[in-house]
Amino acid sequence: MASEAPTPEAKEEAEVQEDLMRLDAYRNQLNAMLQQFQILSASRTEHARARESLEGIDRAEPATEMLLPLGGETYVRGGVTKEAPVLIGMGSGIVVEMERAKVAELLAERLVRIDQALRETEGQMAVLDERIQLLSRRLDDLARAASAGPNVGRN
Repeated sequence: MASEAPTPEAKEEAEVQEDLMRLDAYRNQLNAMLQQFQILSASRTEHARARESLEGIDRAEPATEMLLPLGGETYVRGGVTKEAPVLIGMGSGIVVEMERAKVAELLAERLVRIDQALRETEGQMAVLDERIQLLSRRLDDLARAASAGPNVGRN
């Protein structure tokens, strides 16, 4: 018993289903990258704010009273001596004490890496978006051709 070759219509339907699955996968990847981009953006804002705060402390007059954030929109009035070391998170819950200048340098390095990751993520998102647009146009064209009439050109 010889197996029958798939009809052109069946082949086209299989390709459409494959394209729809690919389109869904691309959209899921794009959503994941968008979430990653938002996390990176928030991290960048946090690092820039920390760096600006350190610079503000360095510019402040001795014995200047400041509001020190504790988190959760909670602050305490106090002051910081310019010579005081700074505690900085290194990841995995590890916090180390460093000189202020070293912390400022580390924050600047982190900002450079975050900016690079943001640019790379933007580029990957643009590539995925382009793929989504091309695949969507192709599926739209196939749908229009199908709705124009499957019997067009047949006897």
